[in-house]
Amino acid sequence: MSHRHDLDDLLTLMAVLRDPEQGCPWDLKQGWDSIVPHTLEEAYEVADAIERRAWEELPGELGDLLFQVVYYARFGEEEGRFDFHDVVQVLTDKMLRRHPHVFPDGTLASRRPPGVSAEEIESRQVHSRWESLKAEERAARASGEALPSVLDDVPRTLPALSRAAKLSKRAARVGFDWPDARGVVAKIREELDEVEEALAAGDHDHAVEEVGDLLFAVTNLARTLKADPERCLRATNAKFERRFRHLEAALAADGLAPGEADLAAMERHWQAAKRLESPSSACPAAAGKTPGDSRP
Repeated sequence: MSHRHDLDDLLTLMAVLRDPEQGCPWDLKQGWDSIVPHTLEEAYEVADAIERRAWEELPGELGDLLFQVVYYARFGEEEGRFDFHDVVQVLTDKMLRRHPHVFPDGTLASRRPPGVSAEEIESRQVHSRWESLKAEERAARASGEALPSVLDDVPRTLPALSRAAKLSKRAARVGFDWPDARGVVAKIREELDEVEEALAAGDHDHAVEEVGDLLFAVTNLARTLKADPERCLRATNAKFERRFRHLEAALAADGLAPGEADLAAMERHWQAAKRLESPSSACPAAAGKTPGDSRP
């Protein structure tokens, strides 16, 4: 049986790749900032594999993401800041601290009493305790000069849509929120009206600003519906791509490219693609839409 690699093998591999004499030239050139784009890309590839249910690809994608952590830990070790074991130590301590309902004494040796299932623990209390502990951690990290905020530690590098959802979710936890989804829908209409007013006034910069407000309001609607706006938009992106590819194929069968067809022809094939995907789309009125609706 071949040797099954473990974490120590991976850490050794990274040390060799970064060795000034024996290492890989590309790996030796990397630093904190140059690896960040790769980390973000690998995280999205993990999400993509899960959404596609490509389970056979997932170990490789998770490995690529883990390799990013190993990279940063190696940079930290080389600079005498921390190493991989410090990463594990901090993470484990944090999870023990945030799960007192599972580890009452804050150690792996202490467990929930036998016979008490996870379902018997009041989930709302667990969530409240988790948020309270996170708030304490944020306050501990804040400098003495800065007032701790519920918005602390929402990463600025998150995709704007995800960050908007997190910011609004944090604010909602302290009561800064609409009472229901209808209030958010009204806000969306208000923001759309303001976009139209800016366009009518010929104020481009103000229109752009209002589009940002509109996107933030739509993100709040997704949050209110307990939906992840990133997943919502990725699903719509995929739907748009499927339908547009159908449109291209249909035009090609007519001997045309998209740039050569008129809008009426493209609209006809777009509607055909919608009907192929959803039986209900064959009856637009049933979905509250008019036959002229041409976008997902």
